[in-house]
Amino acid sequence: MRFELGEEHQAFRRVVREFAESEIAPHAKEWDEAAEFPTAAVLAMGELGLFGLPFPEDVGGMGGDFTSLCVAIEEIGRIDQSLGITLEAGVGLGINPIITFGSDQQKATYLPDLIAGKKLAAFGLTEEEAGSDAAATRTRAELDNEEWIINGSKAFITNAGTKLTSLVTITARTGPDEISSIIVPSGTPGFVVQPAYRKMGWHASDTRGLIFEDCRVPVENLLGERGRGFRQFLSVLDDGRIAIAALALGLTERCIELAVDYAKTREAFGRPIGSNQGIAFQCADLQVMADASRALVYRAAALKDAGRPIKQAAAVAKLYATESAGSATRIATQVFGGAGFIEGSEVARLYRDAKVLEIGEGTSEIQRLVISRGLGLPVM
Repeated sequence: MRFELGEEHQAFRRVVREFAESEIAPHAKEWDEAAEFPTAAVLAMGELGLFGLPFPEDVGGMGGDFTSLCVAIEEIGRIDQSLGITLEAGVGLGINPIITFGSDQQKATYLPDLIAGKKLAAFGLTEEEAGSDAAATRTRAELDNEEWIINGSKAFITNAGTKLTSLVTITARTGPDEISSIIVPSGTPGFVVQPAYRKMGWHASDTRGLIFEDCRVPVENLLGERGRGFRQFLSVLDDGRIAIAALALGLTERCIELAVDYAKTREAFGRPIGSNQGIAFQCADLQVMADASRALVYRAAALKDAGRPIKQAAAVAKLYATESAGSATRIATQVFGGAGFIEGSEVARLYRDAKVLEIGEGTSEIQRLVISRGLGLPVM
């Protein structure tokens, strides 16, 4: 069993880290305070090839693997969680459904710009009354000759309203007992993108509600088989859970860097606060969280790359890494004391960003449900 990434992945990590520290770090605080979606930075990530990482070269991808994507998300998320989720959602929720279930025509139409990072796609599953219970979807699509007529709404959708967004793939009821996936291009009449939410964290990430009012799209915009939409997106979410765990890992690693540096330089009672066991032991706990999260993330990614089942491993990685990230920000803020409680400090931003990691792409409670069922328990 390998416990470290190979040299190729390590070399790639160095490239992404250099990019994140030179192109993102100097602006992350500004973007957060202005709640500004950094279009230029997203385009630069596209030029670096990050949106095409796990996809084959014959569709314009980098021909890499899922582990490479996790490395990129971890390193971008270490510097800016908002850009980390923009990448994760753009690849896992935007491109992945089309490349996995799309027709040849859909792939030819949408993939080139998405994989190049020139455009973004979003994924519309969640509704106000259908979050963890995604099967409770109320959005409907009725077939009228050669068009789907869509009515309903979606909530909390990432990358839904940026200048780069070209489409949203949504789930909708296409019959009494069936849910299908349908591609809705941006600008389609009847497709209304609501103003961006004011969020506790992820300020530089685009998150919006969507409304569909007699929105008509061609029948060929059906993604995959009719009635298979729910199952399609369950498989997509398994991949996404590993990627979210990688995003959480990046946050925990940044907490270690900040807390340890502060503990070495901040003095109280005539000595560095890191000389006190109360502080030193908290930093030690951070290292344990990071190491355990890293092992779980890259074990799950390796299973994905090997074509093996990942549902259980993805849920375990997502649950542990995201809850650890929340604990890590609390510890780092405690190490900083009052300085960490002031808006504008990096640990305050990390603290705000961490909570949603335990919610998006399956709450911690859903992960525990998946894990319990994987153990053979008849839990409802």
